[in-house]
Amino acid sequence: MSRLNKELGLLQGIGLLSTSLLGTGIFVIPALAATAAGEISLWAWLLLIVLILPMAFTFAQLGRHYPHAGGAPHLIGRAFGGRMERLSAFLFLAVLPVGLPAALNIASGFWHALFTLSDVAVLAVQLVTLGIILLLGQRPARTSGGVQIAIALAIIATIALIWWKGDLPHAEQPLLPPLAGNWQLMPVALGVMFWCFVGIEAFTHLGEEFKNPQRDFPLALLLGVLLAGLVYWACSVAVLSFHAYGDVRTDATSLPRMLDLLLGDQARWLSASIGYLACFASMNVYIQGFARLIWSLADEGKLPRRLASRNSNGVPASALLVVVLSCALSTTVIWCLSLPLDQLIRYANGNFIVIYLFSMAAGWVLLEGFWRWLAGISALLCIGILLMLGLDALYAIGLLGILMLLDRRRQARRTAIALG
Repeated sequence: MSRLNKELGLLQGIGLLSTSLLGTGIFVIPALAATAAGEISLWAWLLLIVLILPMAFTFAQLGRHYPHAGGAPHLIGRAFGGRMERLSAFLFLAVLPVGLPAALNIASGFWHALFTLSDVAVLAVQLVTLGIILLLGQRPARTSGGVQIAIALAIIATIALIWWKGDLPHAEQPLLPPLAGNWQLMPVALGVMFWCFVGIEAFTHLGEEFKNPQRDFPLALLLGVLLAGLVYWACSVAVLSFHAYGDVRTDATSLPRMLDLLLGDQARWLSASIGYLACFASMNVYIQGFARLIWSLADEGKLPRRLASRNSNGVPASALLVVVLSCALSTTVIWCLSLPLDQLIRYANGNFIVIYLFSMAAGWVLLEGFWRWLAGISALLCIGILLMLGLDALYAIGLLGILMLLDRRRQARRTAIALG
């Protein structure tokens, strides 16, 4: 029996996931991939979707059979016990101090493109954004789903507008160029592009709120992945056609440049609005997912019970408040320290890959037949990606080691008290 209100349908689920995956990536990753690999990046998008689908199918099957607000840590706990559930939950929550402030930094940048903002004003925009997410999160889950559908449609419409106004595809830009002689560039592009599909694990926290999780959750997950992949590929075609790539500054402003070229100066408002809404959508899914993880742990007695309270709409309001306040504190500290954006993103990425790896290993234990073998293949893919991260993965691995040490000391203390 579900502990949360069952309010999400298939379309709302697709909207929630696709906007989470598109997020900030749609504005920079196609250009970065084009800079790294040129036209071969178009093939890389298709290959990446093929590589991501085993993980998506595994998450879909796990969510179908074990819908739970605890999301990935709950699935890991079912497979490997309470200790691994605690470790993975804290590792997942450790994204908060680095990942969410990074996303807020990117989101506020779109306002900065429209107005001349002081550093204090930028911080104010970030804190107001958190306040809006807090207010939206007090509403039933279907409200967020409806908002996310609207944002997803706005992103898709923007890319469609670029194709229409730009009369794409151009004859000189093939949709899938010949691979001869350039295939060696594909791994470089894949290393950049993988992060567009980080977000699937946060979606698993909402499985308990689907009206028909056995049918709609896996469909929403798979269709959301395919939709996001198609939008990324279409945006890459546009970036290559208009040569909106090539260096750091051009890559960061590729979409506004294309809109400005096609629509004129008024396009600044359109690109800034769509950019901010895309960032907002991605952050909203993550914050709602974090809140449900904390609520689930509290509801099961693994965190203080006061965090298990729900408001009149049946949503975990107390846990959401804790998450938003934690984000506000982290954002303020990072603003004071002026930590670089790319460093924050690299730290967060390592955490996500370790969570993916543990989740795929849980799929190997919990699933049967074909799905078990698919989970095993997905786990190997995660190991390969973790190795590709190199030194950037040390934050997650070191943090995991510290959490294991603290948990072992906690267990030893509880054993000593029981015996004494």
